[in-house]
Amino acid sequence: MKILYAASEALPFMASGGLADVAGSLPKAIRNKMHACRVVMPLYSDIKPELRAKMKYVTNFTVYLSWRSLYCGVFEANHNGVVYYFLDNEYYFKRPGLYGYYDDGERFAFFSKAILEMLHYIDYAPDIIHCNDWQTALVPVYLNLFYRGEKKFRDLKTVLTIHNIQYQGKYGMEMVQDVLGLPQSATPIIEYDGCVNYMKGGIDQCNMITTVSQTYAQEILDPWYSHGLDRILKARQFKLMGILNGIDVDGYNPQTDPNLAAPFSADHPEGKAENKRALQEEMGLPQRSDVMLLGIVSRLVDHKGLDLVKYIGEEILKENLQLVVLGSGEYMFESFFEEMQKKYPEKVSFAKGFIPPLARKIYAGADAFLMPSKSEPCGLAQMVALRYGTIPIVRTTGGLKDSIQDLGGEEGNGFTFQSYNAHDMLGAIKRALALYSDQQAWQKAVVHALECDFSWKKSAGEYIAMYRKVLEG
Repeated sequence: MKILYAASEALPFMASGGLADVAGSLPKAIRNKMHACRVVMPLYSDIKPELRAKMKYVTNFTVYLSWRSLYCGVFEANHNGVVYYFLDNEYYFKRPGLYGYYDDGERFAFFSKAILEMLHYIDYAPDIIHCNDWQTALVPVYLNLFYRGEKKFRDLKTVLTIHNIQYQGKYGMEMVQDVLGLPQSATPIIEYDGCVNYMKGGIDQCNMITTVSQTYAQEILDPWYSHGLDRILKARQFKLMGILNGIDVDGYNPQTDPNLAAPFSADHPEGKAENKRALQEEMGLPQRSDVMLLGIVSRLVDHKGLDLVKYIGEEILKENLQLVVLGSGEYMFESFFEEMQKKYPEKVSFAKGFIPPLARKIYAGADAFLMPSKSEPCGLAQMVALRYGTIPIVRTTGGLKDSIQDLGGEEGNGFTFQSYNAHDMLGAIKRALALYSDQQAWQKAVVHALECDFSWKKSAGEYIAMYRKVLEG
């Protein structure tokens, strides 16, 4: 099989969230199972010069987007055995960052159409284009409306993965003809609740819809989780499935991670204690081994469950623990953690921002890792925490439910709570503290965490089985 993985971001080139992790590791895992997989993404100006230096020019062509005639250049690079294509248009992508511009709808409509147009000019003919989120959800729409009649595209299939249904690409109806260049007769494909909705168009037109965990695939059929898309998803449920993400276990490796104070593994877990001490020192906390160090690495936004932490912050800090937080986001959460740090300097340390080396140190140095999410399509942080022997404390939603089993059972690898309730979360934290007080039992849990396998091996196999089903379908 030949797969073209279409994404708006991918590590190591550009990243803003979990999609980049997946796009940077799943194609490699698919190739390791002896299938061709290449990645296509925009050529952003913020891609580091040392990575741009490895790219070579391939070709250029014109993309027609409604009344616009637009240049598109193609560059190519090889990273970890995977070929990446970069689509270049300086008007759209020579800007800081990835998203948040007034014309994002136009930018990613161009990107989606350019992906298909590129296939006329490169020496790669995929069987499936695997699209991701709203930024590439127009690929199936354009394919079916404008390209399906060509022999090259007649049997081409499309898969759309929903990483977070909250972000849908919603715009005014004037976009249909002025920007997207769709005929008036195609309006019902892209229209939803009175506006243009890229995600809805992709859901309607693709051959298969996947989400990043089995539980999330069921949750998004519920209006509480679906952000309005439950009606179209229920109508297209016959082609909806969930596959749990994996993580890059080579990139996240406590034996080789250069950010750590000391290496460790399931066979030699003693180095983890040194990472805890080093993290406490760096974050200005007393270097104590007798208190449980609780870590949070997160975007500080409402759906991450931080309102629960804010609601009972004082009660949490009455317990025998220290709290290390890394993240940025909504002002009320940033100011809350800043206030807690001032009030409890020996118990709370807050670092504002996105600091990857510090995130690694928290994963490795914390004893437990808190993820009380209101919704979590998959979540990678809990898997990374386990990879570093840090016990997750999570709410049972989405991928958290599929990856973390409570330590009350034989196969437990974390602490869970079900209701979206602050005191239920506190109960899970207290159960973790109770286990921590029995260091022999805690160390056994740490070793089990280090032995958990959330590599892409199993998930890549499930994706390949799904691709086969699509091609047979």
